[in-house]
This record gives sequence, structure tokens and C-alpha cells, in this order.
Amino acid sequence: MDKVELEKFKEALEAKREEIIRRAEQTLRQDMALDSDDFPDEMDLASSEYLQAFTFRLRGREKVFLTKIQKALERIGNGTFGTCEECGEPISSKRLEARPETTLCIRCKEDQERVERDFG
Repeated sequence: MDKVELEKFKEALEAKREEIIRRAEQTLRQDMALDSDDFPDEMDLASSEYLQAFTFRLRGREKVFLTKIQKALERIGNGTFGTCEECGEPISSKRLEARPETTLCIRCKEDQERVERDFG
């Protein structure tokens, strides 16, 4: 993979990382405060608590995604980006464009999903 492609993937990963961080900061500023005085009845309060819990679950998933992004950036730095961690073959450019944080080629990913489905 040439330097221009690597730089393109690096910029895409950094943009994703910044977006996740921005949303997390927004959650901390806006969605953390639940004041029961703001809700006229218990149903409104329960609904708001549910939405808040849902938002926090989404942010938890984003934390995992953020870790994957960081590892992809490290692979760019150490020269292993674009190589499947399972079989050692190059990951197709189309797959990297769709999921630049991926560590598996499409064949190995399909195998992993098949095993998870069978045993999961």
C-alpha cells in the first residue's frame, strides 16, 4: 500500500475518532443531568431514564470502536495496516474503505462469523 492510500485511511480514521469524541463530550454536557423536577409524571421520568440508558450503551459501544480505531492508527504507524491478522494476506482496498479499522480480510471475517453463529 502506498503512502497516499495510507494517509487517506489515516485521515478517515482520525475523523471517525474525532466524531466519537465530540459525541461523547456532548453526552457528558447534555445527557448526564436527569432532574425529576423537569418531568410532570413518572412515565416521562421513566422514558427519559430509558433514553439516557440507551445513549450510554451507545457510547459504550463507541468506546470499543474508539479502541479499534486507535489500533488501526497504530498499525498504520508500524507498517502492518491492511494485512489480515488471521491469514497474513492483504485486506482488499474495498474492505478497508468500508471498514478501515478492520483487522481481518473478508474471508477470515466470514469464517469468524460462521464460527460465532454455530457456537454462539
